[in-house]
Amino acid sequence: MAARYVDRVEEEPYDDTGVRVRVPARVRRVVSLVPSLTEAVAATGAELLVGATDWCDHPAGLDVARVRGTKNPDLGRIRALRPDIVLANFEENRAADLDALRAAGVPVWTTVIRTVDEALVSLDRVLTRVCRMPRPAWLDEAGAAWNPPEPARRRRAVIPVWRRPWMVLGRDTFAGDMLTRLGVGNVFAGHPERYPRIPLADLLAAGPDLVVLPDEPYRFTADDGPESFPGVDVALVSGRHLTWYGPSLAEAPSVLAGQLDLAAGAG
Repeated sequence: MAARYVDRVEEEPYDDTGVRVRVPARVRRVVSLVPSLTEAVAATGAELLVGATDWCDHPAGLDVARVRGTKNPDLGRIRALRPDIVLANFEENRAADLDALRAAGVPVWTTVIRTVDEALVSLDRVLTRVCRMPRPAWLDEAGAAWNPPEPARRRRAVIPVWRRPWMVLGRDTFAGDMLTRLGVGNVFAGHPERYPRIPLADLLAAGPDLVVLPDEPYRFTADDGPESFPGVDVALVSGRHLTWYGPSLAEAPSVLAGQLDLAAGAG
């Protein structure tokens, strides 16, 4: 069933970065430069999407124009798609590209998402205030899924997101907040950088009792990653459920909890 849209004229809203954005009263054409936001719009009103990045692979079979990557979007192709709004993220996309689109008269809405709570609020604004759609049921389901009691079991984890060189989650990350809510504390949560490069020897010296290895952005597997952490529990987890803030939020707690318990021995 197609989503119902609301025509309305209101004071120009501010995006998550505090920039005022001239959002049309009726949004018909959306280009998304963030895989999570692409999936969120597609799950709510797919007919609005006219463009997305090459990395936007959910939902499967999404048939829209591709505008290259999150860090190297084809600005000319985006302009040619005549979007009513371009959806972006402060972390995923480069400020210079977004500024160039704005200078060409293209409205850009930038999200800031570092916690589950920020994700739920920001997604509601993107879908209802920017795209003018009714609030979707999956967003309510996501909110309910992330309101469980505090887990009794706590772990101290290192969470690599890349190797050669090794990079891990540091301070103020969405994935770090997700894991904290699941009873997994980030050893490097107090690091001044959000994604610091840490030599392997220092990762081991930090004394984690768990290493969490997602399958994106680096594709850690059973044969690529765990061998570097002998004697430490290793959990191979779904990168989409750990780092995406779209419809997957609703099932992420159960998916991640199962992967963490299975791989970490739950003992």
